[in-house]
Amino acid sequence: MSEKLEREVFGTTKDGETVYRVEIKGGGLTAKIMTWGAVIQDLRLDGHDAPLLLGFDDFASYPSHSSYFGATPGRCANRIGGGKFTLDGKAYQLELNEKGVSHLHGGSDNIAKRNWTIVEHDADCAVLKIVDPDGRAGYPGNCTVQATYRVHGNGELSVAYETTTDQPTLANLCQHAYFNLDGREDALGHDIMIAADHYLPTDEKQIPTGEIRHVEGTVFDFREMAPMKRFDDGGEQALYDHNFCLSTQRTAKRTVVLARSVNSGVSLEVRTTEPGIQFYAGFKLDVAVAGIGGRKYGPFAGFCLETQVWPDAINHQGFPNAVLRPGEVLRQETDYIFTKS
Repeated sequence: MSEKLEREVFGTTKDGETVYRVEIKGGGLTAKIMTWGAVIQDLRLDGHDAPLLLGFDDFASYPSHSSYFGATPGRCANRIGGGKFTLDGKAYQLELNEKGVSHLHGGSDNIAKRNWTIVEHDADCAVLKIVDPDGRAGYPGNCTVQATYRVHGNGELSVAYETTTDQPTLANLCQHAYFNLDGREDALGHDIMIAADHYLPTDEKQIPTGEIRHVEGTVFDFREMAPMKRFDDGGEQALYDHNFCLSTQRTAKRTVVLARSVNSGVSLEVRTTEPGIQFYAGFKLDVAVAGIGGRKYGPFAGFCLETQVWPDAINHQGFPNAVLRPGEVLRQETDYIFTKS
């Protein structure tokens, strides 16, 4: 094995597990993948000096200060209202790890906060795996999750998740990278297009109300490229942390988002199989330690494009299916394609 295929020791968890980091290169991209949380720790595009996403130069900062930077949350990403759901007539109560009222991203000890195993690593691809055990955070069944990261083509990072279970359960993964395409302190200088006619309004706990609302005439209308810096009726910057409804079920991969920095000339195209995308503009960020290259991560430092099933889907009729059953394979695929003009 050549030196570039070696696993680098990147840190140690509080339980004494070794955290490894591997590098993959291809298509003009260089990505560094960490076993803890299946995190994309760094991502660079040839000809563009700044990192394309938020992260830290050291492992120790992740457990204490990361807001899911580059991570893979699950087994069920996003929020479940009251942590409650009923499956096949049986009621389940999940851990209420968000302010004691909601279940978020699979719980406090979710797969984004545990060490995965490297299954395969070659020059342009890394495959990681983890088992989420029966009963953790209240979920039924043992879930096996495999993440495949590949850089190839022209600036293309492909992410594929495959999940299986031995009992009926909820399953929904996403890649939680925070993008910043110019390296500036905030990402509000970006333009964005989201190919969605509808979005999900939320209550004060950020749980969908059940309404599927048309974007027409609202600050959520990004059907044509528009500035991310957009003001609500009160003259304040709109605070985006909402699901945009791409379809009612998983489909063949299609383009769902275009984003670009007017400052750097770097653009991002997102193609996915998923029925929803959570656009989070990073307005809650206020990180106490320095990020990659000494950067300060304050409000709006990066934005998330979390391709996934709609949040709280199990509790709303007409939302996409979030149930996984034995014998099925949940395959979720998303491509992030970077170009520089």
